[in-house]
Amino acid sequence: MGSISRDAPVTPAESSRVRQETPQNLKVMMDANHVDYRSLKRDYHHRIFVNRSLALEKIKCYGFDMDYTIATYKSPQYEELCFELLLDRLVSIGYPHEILQYKYDPTFPTRGLVFDTLYGNLLKVDTHGNILVCTHGFMFLKGSEIQDYYPNRFIQRDNTDRFYILNTLFNLAETYLYACLVNFFTNCTRYINWQKGYKHGDLFMSFCSMFQDVRDSMDYVHDTGILKEKTLENLEKYVIKDPRLPLLLSRIKEVASVFLATNSDYCYTDAIMTYLFDFSQDSAPSTPKKPWRSYFDLVVVDTRKPLFFGEGTVLRQVDRDTGKLRIGTYTGGLQHGTVYSGGSSDIICDLLRVKGKDILYVGDHIFGDILKSKKRQGWKTYLVVPELAKELQVWTEKSYLFDELKSLDIFLAELYKHLDSGSTECPDISAIRTQIKSVTHEMDMCYGKMGSLLRCGSRQTLFSSQLMRYADLYAPSCLNLLYYPFSYLFRAPPVLMPHESTVDHYQLDMSVLDLALANRVHRLSTKKEDEESKEENK
Repeated sequence: MGSISRDAPVTPAESSRVRQETPQNLKVMMDANHVDYRSLKRDYHHRIFVNRSLALEKIKCYGFDMDYTIATYKSPQYEELCFELLLDRLVSIGYPHEILQYKYDPTFPTRGLVFDTLYGNLLKVDTHGNILVCTHGFMFLKGSEIQDYYPNRFIQRDNTDRFYILNTLFNLAETYLYACLVNFFTNCTRYINWQKGYKHGDLFMSFCSMFQDVRDSMDYVHDTGILKEKTLENLEKYVIKDPRLPLLLSRIKEVASVFLATNSDYCYTDAIMTYLFDFSQDSAPSTPKKPWRSYFDLVVVDTRKPLFFGEGTVLRQVDRDTGKLRIGTYTGGLQHGTVYSGGSSDIICDLLRVKGKDILYVGDHIFGDILKSKKRQGWKTYLVVPELAKELQVWTEKSYLFDELKSLDIFLAELYKHLDSGSTECPDISAIRTQIKSVTHEMDMCYGKMGSLLRCGSRQTLFSSQLMRYADLYAPSCLNLLYYPFSYLFRAPPVLMPHESTVDHYQLDMSVLDLALANRVHRLSTKKEDEESKEENK
């Protein structure tokens, strides 16, 4: 496929050919005045989905996170490991040994839930803070029970002292642990249930203190390196190795700069990346082994995102032999093969000589990778959403449930179609409401016990709204870039407002459509010819 350029000159002969051919080409593509765009799309497993239009040919630099982006951890094995380490830590600081009986259940947690540190509830909310689902431990609360805690079925989402958003893939084990702890203490006869925690003799444990213990344990598991140590002991069990990865990066490097920016330290990064890029067993014995660093123009570890996208930290060089940092701040230019620590996104731009709009950054963290790089630097963003594979599977295999929900909406509209403000008739819609709830619940259960990552029935979740707002592109894996040429123009579908999506256009006769399109092409080409003529006469 050739490069797409809106600035390429158009000759008069080409303009004439376009005017003649465009209507005929449209007729071939159209069947009964309708284009089936689905026939033009790639297999959904390989698709990249678009929130905002983006021309790949304008991207001069590709940046990648490592954890859950280039390095994909196996699920649920990795979450099980993290969950077990968290339980061990809690027991070591005084929690009852009985909690060790809990085993990680991958069907329960989903990303994007909110933990209420006041009442110990896990909440699924929309972008405005309206509550979609509420659980206390493993108990799903009904409408009246939810209103006992939240009279308006609404939370002040920006109250971060009380509400903690569990947005990352690393949070999955933590999410399930909150439910386990609430379930244990609620049902343990040694503890008395209070609205804001549990009482045992003279001791009171609030949900807030429980939350802090889990957060501290999570920090302990990461900061001490025990999770990384266990991961490196059995890489085949916990990390997915894909031969397409070096192929993707080598192709990108032919057309643009490539950098790696990870919060992990160098020793762990080196071990993971060496494993991911080592396919020497599949190569001829005489083929030299290519080091993973050669796929990148710049490697930065210890970035401390999201701080990295703001003021950042001191940029230092890393001794690749020992993994230790060299003293002093690095102030020189880009040295290929050198690994850096810290720094900031501004330093990345300076070293690679690119501007924010030139960069497409690929990451999995909606806040640390995508939101901050978009808001503070204006980088183009690509969010990796591994759960999208499951979401798409349900969307395609359970389409009849979505159709049934649409049918119920239509039936509801029919009941009110001929009623207005002067009508005294009040239709009984209780049966329809019950059916809508039943279908919505059945849809949610197809994804897991907490439902879809992106929706609850016809309503979008907080995670979904953040994805649409801050990610220009999104896909289940960064490897989906392999299936697009680097000249590709990603076009965002039109975002229709309710008044546009529910009101039909007038059906145009095909000849009218041909004429309108031909006239438009003629006007554009005529304008181009006039401009060229003026240039020649100068």
